[in-house]
Amino acid sequence: MSEAQDTDILIALLSSLLDIPITPTQDVLLSALADADGDVEKAAEFLNSSKSNSRPNPVGKKKRKRGGNLNSWIVSKKKAPGSHEIDEKEDHSERGSNSKKVNGNTEVSSLSVWISSEDEEEDERGVLGGPSVASEVEGRAGYSSAEKGMEKKEEKTEKAPLLMALKPPPASPKRPPKLLPRTLATPALVSQYTPCTMHTSILPPELACQLFYAMLKEATDWSRNKWWLFDRVVESPHKTSFYARNLERDLEQEDDMREAAKYWYNGRPTAPPRTFLPEMEAACEIIERIVNDEIRKRGTLYPLEWPSTEEHPWQANVAAANCYTGSKETVGFHSDQLTYLGPCPTIASLSLGTSRIFRLREVIPQSERDERNAQTFNIPVVHNSLLIMHASCQERFKHCVPPQQTIDAFKPLYPPPLYLTKQEDEEEQAKMMPHEISRINITFRFYRPDFAPKSIPRCHCGVPTILRPDMKRLRRKEERSMGDRCDDSKSIRETTTHSFGTSNWDEIATMQYFWMCYAGAQNDGKGCSFFQVLDYEKEGRGTQNI
Repeated sequence: MSEAQDTDILIALLSSLLDIPITPTQDVLLSALADADGDVEKAAEFLNSSKSNSRPNPVGKKKRKRGGNLNSWIVSKKKAPGSHEIDEKEDHSERGSNSKKVNGNTEVSSLSVWISSEDEEEDERGVLGGPSVASEVEGRAGYSSAEKGMEKKEEKTEKAPLLMALKPPPASPKRPPKLLPRTLATPALVSQYTPCTMHTSILPPELACQLFYAMLKEATDWSRNKWWLFDRVVESPHKTSFYARNLERDLEQEDDMREAAKYWYNGRPTAPPRTFLPEMEAACEIIERIVNDEIRKRGTLYPLEWPSTEEHPWQANVAAANCYTGSKETVGFHSDQLTYLGPCPTIASLSLGTSRIFRLREVIPQSERDERNAQTFNIPVVHNSLLIMHASCQERFKHCVPPQQTIDAFKPLYPPPLYLTKQEDEEEQAKMMPHEISRINITFRFYRPDFAPKSIPRCHCGVPTILRPDMKRLRRKEERSMGDRCDDSKSIRETTTHSFGTSNWDEIATMQYFWMCYAGAQNDGKGCSFFQVLDYEKEGRGTQNI
């Protein structure tokens, strides 16, 4: 038998004795026979014990190195300056050759090709249950573990923390959570969370029904106001009208009220004001007493607020009336214009007919937008209820009447007055809105004499400007004394803060107001750049100048 045939027989015998999943290459088998001095059984025992659970790399394919833990996958290796860098391809070729010199001493067997780097750490820890193949090879080659450790120390390895590597990318800046709407179903909750007070069953039941029917009849002649918004004309989704009180007694007042009524709704000219109905006059006298009592309960007022004393009480001299028929007629978020009301006005809103939701939403100051979101409050307003929007409500909140999915049918306690049931009024009665699904809202207002129409600045367009508060608190001014009312600021702040919960006396007392052009609402959406800060003393505002 030739030497080649003997070698083939030994390889065949060795292969038959192996119990590993994949048979090693012929070079590995020859190397194992050479190390065992041709003893097939020793070579088989050596291979079975060292790589029973390993699988060699496919020929010609590189295998990705794997460390003992997940941290080793995110290692950033940095070579020290002057250190010997070994090219990966050269290192692979050296390890793949049949024999190489290490430290100029002993020849390393080609068996190292089969001992892949993926099992080096396991072999060093003795995971396989005995002396590792790598340690045996190193021992034969004279390649000590100490020398190997010295080479590893030369490579400065900088490992990133595992949690940092698995951390998701930085998210967008954290925003404050959105607040769910809060329903204020009782008068106590309304006064606790908002600068408003709620009063139920405010009028005698019969008077409330008579006023409701009378306003429904009036609403047949009301109109939907129109104004320019950006580049188009929009129409209000409900009917409105404007009423003035005691016009026949004072001709000068009538002229003022005509001009005030002309621009009361979004700056667009409207019809002349109507005169208070007898039912409105009777209701207004009751409401005035309640409003003045509530203002006195508040204690100290804001510096620019109407004083509402016995000499100068709050007196409703105008009223804006609105009719909402069905659940879809609404009005969007807005705050009432202060042009003739002046700063910190008090407005009394009377509801008649079917129940609707009156919604209030905070206006967050610019400096607090990153800290909190606006809170919304839903206040159910029922028949014969009065909601008083006290001072600071128009400066701190916007309000609306939102659409609803359903509304309750209203059933009046009293039938319509006789003058509405006459035979000749049947045609007029047919035009009336159905009382079951209609709501009449009358907002009684006090147009201050120190903000009379003749004292309102006019812009470059030649029309009256409007007065706006700095609701976002972009412009600040130092708190200043307003006579005896501002001497004890500490007691003022304590009184007002406790009256309306979230109210901040300092913010409202130091708020600025400004006059600006609003001709764009009527002049094809085009206005001018007129802007003027309200100077309360210089313009002669206040009761002392009346």
